[in-house]
Amino acid sequence: MAVSPDTLPPKKKREFINTDERLLRSLLVRSRETCSLNPIPFVLYRNSNSIIRKTKLLTLLLEDLVVDRGVRSFPASAVLCFEELFILLHSVKTLIEDCKSTSKLWLLIQQQTVANKFYELTLELSTLIDIFPVKDMNLCLDVEETVNLIRKQCSKTDATVDERDINLKHDVLHKLDRIKREIVPQQSKLKEIFTRLQLNDSISCTDEIQILEEEVRNQEDEKSKADIVSLIGLVRYAKCVLYGESSPRIIRRQKFSSSADLTIPADFRCPISLDLMHDPVVVSTGQTYDRASISLWIESGHTTCPKTGQTLAHTETIPNLALRNLIVMWCREHRIPFESTEVKENVNGVTTNKTLIEATKMTVSFLLQKAKASQSLEMANRFVSELRALAKTDSNSRACIAEADGLPLLVKFLGSEHPNLQVNSVTTILNLSILEANKIKIMETDGVLNGVIEVLRTGATWEAKGNAAATIFSLTGVHAYRKKLGRKTRVIKGLMELAKNGPIGSKRDALVAILNLAGDRETVGKLLEVGVVEMASEVMDGLPEEGVTVLEAVVKKGGMAAITASFNVIRKLAMILRDGTERAQESAAATLVNICRKGGLEIVSELAAIPGIERVIWEVMGMGTGRGRRKAATLLRILRRWAAGLYGSPTAAYAAASASSTTATAVVLPG
Repeated sequence: MAVSPDTLPPKKKREFINTDERLLRSLLVRSRETCSLNPIPFVLYRNSNSIIRKTKLLTLLLEDLVVDRGVRSFPASAVLCFEELFILLHSVKTLIEDCKSTSKLWLLIQQQTVANKFYELTLELSTLIDIFPVKDMNLCLDVEETVNLIRKQCSKTDATVDERDINLKHDVLHKLDRIKREIVPQQSKLKEIFTRLQLNDSISCTDEIQILEEEVRNQEDEKSKADIVSLIGLVRYAKCVLYGESSPRIIRRQKFSSSADLTIPADFRCPISLDLMHDPVVVSTGQTYDRASISLWIESGHTTCPKTGQTLAHTETIPNLALRNLIVMWCREHRIPFESTEVKENVNGVTTNKTLIEATKMTVSFLLQKAKASQSLEMANRFVSELRALAKTDSNSRACIAEADGLPLLVKFLGSEHPNLQVNSVTTILNLSILEANKIKIMETDGVLNGVIEVLRTGATWEAKGNAAATIFSLTGVHAYRKKLGRKTRVIKGLMELAKNGPIGSKRDALVAILNLAGDRETVGKLLEVGVVEMASEVMDGLPEEGVTVLEAVVKKGGMAAITASFNVIRKLAMILRDGTERAQESAAATLVNICRKGGLEIVSELAAIPGIERVIWEVMGMGTGRGRRKAATLLRILRRWAAGLYGSPTAAYAAASASSTTATAVVLPG
């Protein structure tokens, strides 16, 4: 297999650069690539430009050698110099590219360390030029002069940083110190700093924040983490104060797909929320869930695995990194923005970082004041949109917004005629509800809950209704609130209407909220009154996993009323048992077991009359999930008991179906 010359494992160059000519030409290509780079524009310009100039001189030398020597061989010492130069140029190119792609603020703080790296590379170049065998190669005078010029240029280099860069770093550290001492930075000075760093709009600041958050995840040193987190707080504040919410960001978002518009692979969806997992973790039973969903499940007092029903040996979770990487790759392929909660937790984990906390408070105060004073709904929407983004970042931000009385302001905008303002307001409340302490504030602050319910019922857009349903789901994580919300007819009807008529994404939001409410027996009674079984049956046509999961929960808690209502769904459940995904088959089998056990002869007879049902059950027993196989085995035993007359006399339809299916399988029942 051919290997590119750009791929250069240390000390193995000669395996693929097997002639002096090829070595020299490969080196020339790498040298041209390096000298074509532009210097770092925002910091360390002098240092990066210096080494690029020397690389240009080196390129001239190599071009002269190619013309002068042709295909003749070089002395061994010259070949060694060329090989080391190849590695050196790769390091120079990588360093410059890394500096351009890294955080501008973090590079500014680390400027002396990076300047030292440029200096070290220059020293390496100087050493190689010094040992280059000029006399042994019979070079022409022009080539010798080029070598001497490079040697002279290298001797003048030092690790000094430009005074303007030093002053800029001092200004940034000064601003961080003032924020830490609760002194609001001057906007004009802040503007100067960010202009120098080419952070000129909301988009560039957002990108800078994302890069800094990734840097936190990559850092192992706690002090460095704390310093980067402080910078994140500064950029968040500056982004809001200097640029607010700019329209280019909205245009940029439209380039990406939405996960709601795509069919998400079943393995990428959390069994609890039924949505794309951003931080998959494994519990003690071996099942994988999204961290936020399983944490909410455990905090609600549950001690069992939601999928298998097994008791959790412990509540610790282990990150499923392999699955996370697959999800990230899938999101990139479909251009879906992927936001990992892992980075957010790392940022939030530095809870003692006073600079971040004070910067967040200043940001929240600024946004709330501007939103209150806005003369138009469009202007208010810009600042509420920033509150929405801030509330999504970490627990500190959520706490600051709630403590600054942000909820009453958001309630005011829930009834707005501006669709985007309504969406941003209800979504901000949703993000705030992630913090446990904020759930209490949302439930107790006058008008907030009613406002969310009203958006659920009469919201201007499906997105607003869906996020209102997601807020209800978040609040039902507290057992007492689950009962309280389940008693509200407006909540039940709003969720049911959304589940029936909404688009796919909004349907899922409503279904997971209904699923949580179905954990209370009294609420299940209300759900049955408004036709939850019929709704679940309709949903199964488009979202079979979600529909059958809701039906399973309702049948489990709903008593005979649920069994009676489910009679007409038996054949649809059998179809899912035959054609559905493994998870859908699992829920369908569990639902059928509950229906048959509680419904008696008539229910079992209806199931037994379905042609080929026993063969379908055998297939689930052989290839389904662990829980699915167990439920299928139980269901088969129920049918066999019915066939033996223990539930009554078997029907001819079942006898024929049983005879045809049992002859087509070689699976043995478990003992």
